[in-house]
Amino acid sequence: MGSHTRNALTVKSIAASKAAKLRDGGGLWLVTKGGSRYWIFSFTFAGLRREMGLGPLHTVGLADAREKAEDARKLLRHGIDPLAVRKEEQADAPKLTTFGEYADAFVDAAVKAGRWRGDKTEARWRNLLENHAKPIRAKTLASIRTKDVIAVLNPIWGSKQETAEKLREAIERVLDAAKVEGHRAGENPAAWKGNLEHAMHKPNPLTATSHHAAMPYADVPAFMKAIGGVGGVAARALELAVMTACRSGEVRGAVWPEVNLGEKVWTIPAKRMKSGNEHRVPLSDKAVELLKVMKKQSVNDYVFPGVRDKKPLSDMSLAKALASAGGDAYTVHGFRSTFRDWATEVAHAPREIAEAALAHAVGDAVERSYARSDALERRRALMQEWATYCG
Repeated sequence: MGSHTRNALTVKSIAASKAAKLRDGGGLWLVTKGGSRYWIFSFTFAGLRREMGLGPLHTVGLADAREKAEDARKLLRHGIDPLAVRKEEQADAPKLTTFGEYADAFVDAAVKAGRWRGDKTEARWRNLLENHAKPIRAKTLASIRTKDVIAVLNPIWGSKQETAEKLREAIERVLDAAKVEGHRAGENPAAWKGNLEHAMHKPNPLTATSHHAAMPYADVPAFMKAIGGVGGVAARALELAVMTACRSGEVRGAVWPEVNLGEKVWTIPAKRMKSGNEHRVPLSDKAVELLKVMKKQSVNDYVFPGVRDKKPLSDMSLAKALASAGGDAYTVHGFRSTFRDWATEVAHAPREIAEAALAHAVGDAVERSYARSDALERRRALMQEWATYCG
């Protein structure tokens, strides 16, 4: 690959790569900073190496970035510094100076570019940035300091911890983008590491009121006995969710073509997974038994058909089934952490196998190679043991 190779990246290769720096050629790079990805055009002018930000990946796609880089190269060929041209343009352009204006434009651009799956993500971002971030909306982007971010987070920190952490992340992403586009300088006041972590302590998960309260694993066998006595489709869906440690939505959306009872594998397609990657779920003997019962009474493609025709079960129906079996202090999602604790403390499963079972995107190279091979048989042994434990 010579230094003149251009257009080395593809939309797919970008999505698949976790590398901190990806090269497209001709001075165009995609770099990761503070959890977000940005385009950078790197060039030499008057004997000096320079870098120019071309915007965040979630608003500037690959084709746009190449176009911007090409515009900059044209200027360079004419002996003009693209950064100087940008400075002039910015001096003329009215700046999106307040956090509120910029945050709204940030969300609009992400929606327009189709960066988010589903309307829920957009609604969540708007709610966070319009309602929860209200105290800083009128502030100019350049004037926001760590103390301002703390003032926004403090009222819900510890009480609505999950919302507070998502809010911090959203503010950080917006301010990162603002910096790349030249509206801010210096460190990000919403960054956690090396910054807010010193001022705000994450509450102890045992004392914090969490949205995803998890049942202690010691109580699961008795609970499974109780849920076995509850009739209805939702109770069966909940049993499968507990046994497979899958998310509620993955179970509720399951359709028969995804299930192979002969091979004892349920393959959830990428578009239904939070990670955006296909997930193969090894089915324990108990899970297969349960699915065979559902197959006998099948009325449409849904494994767990909802009350309304051709609609899956609602999230509420699983929560109701959980409550009727005496689990109203806990959440359906919490069973994933219940399984995770059991896998470490009882089954002594290697971290990468337990994480792969939860379809979590994992860290180092060893774990990523597990995620690729998905270590189905090793996970099968773990899930079989868990189903046995569940009773």
